[in-house]
Amino acid sequence: MFTSHEKIALFIDGANLYATSRSLGFDIDYRKLLTFFQKKAHLLRAYYYTALVEDQEYSSIRPLIDWLDYNGYQVVTKPAKEFTDASGRRKIKGNMDIELAIDALELASTGAVDHFVLFSGDGDFRTLVQAVQRRGRKVSVISTMASQPSMISDDLRRQADHFIDLMSLKAEVGRDPSERPARRFDSQNEDPEL
Repeated sequence: MFTSHEKIALFIDGANLYATSRSLGFDIDYRKLLTFFQKKAHLLRAYYYTALVEDQEYSSIRPLIDWLDYNGYQVVTKPAKEFTDASGRRKIKGNMDIELAIDALELASTGAVDHFVLFSGDGDFRTLVQAVQRRGRKVSVISTMASQPSMISDDLRRQADHFIDLMSLKAEVGRDPSERPARRFDSQNEDPEL
């Protein structure tokens, strides 16, 4: 599936990967994830996409975003939109699909990447996968069929050149939630274990 001479890029739909790994009962160890793909091929880029609620005094995702940004990931964020639905409930919307798609298409057009790895099960990405494939690039999609319900769109799974079930990568890139370190950041240590 991967060859050592291939140039690859990772495109991580942060909210989707988080939901998928949680449904499987483990957390992603992002250091292990990067190392895993660096051993498989020539990793050119690793993008991580997420929306952030800007007006909150503390965001639980901020330590992760900061760590990713300093440790080999290109983090792409935008402010989430807050609105009230018809029932009067407060909702937050922060979809990063367009940003991910534009970055992937721009990179596919340069010819710098041979193989795109998409971490998402969102069926809206099927058209993106087709467009990248038309440019002569391979696309692997990582999500899961092991959860109930499945986290991968059938159309997306069929369109991809390769489908990798996240459950099959658990030993290489996962961490049991019980192993999660305490939420502390030591200012002397620029490498928090997240």
